[in-house]
Amino acid sequence: MNHEKDYDRDGDREDYLSTDKLRAILQNSHDTEVTLMREYLVASDRIHHDHELKERLYNFAEGNAKRTEQLLDELKKLH
Repeated sequence: MNHEKDYDRDGDREDYLSTDKLRAILQNSHDTEVTLMREYLVASDRIHHDHELKERLYNFAEGNAKRTEQLLDELKKLH
């Protein structure tokens, strides 16, 4: 283990993640998930020749939707 990268080894809080920074990370992740979800849904709607791929892309979008809701829940807890 590289102890130079073990951030809390010395108990120093210089690497502390502030609420604002955490909120920004969660919001950025939420925005990314929404974008991916839309892209997967659009692609799924446009595929007519490969039913399996169409279904997989739809399932990807469903996964993004679930993560989007989870991220929203976490953001609400921070307010």
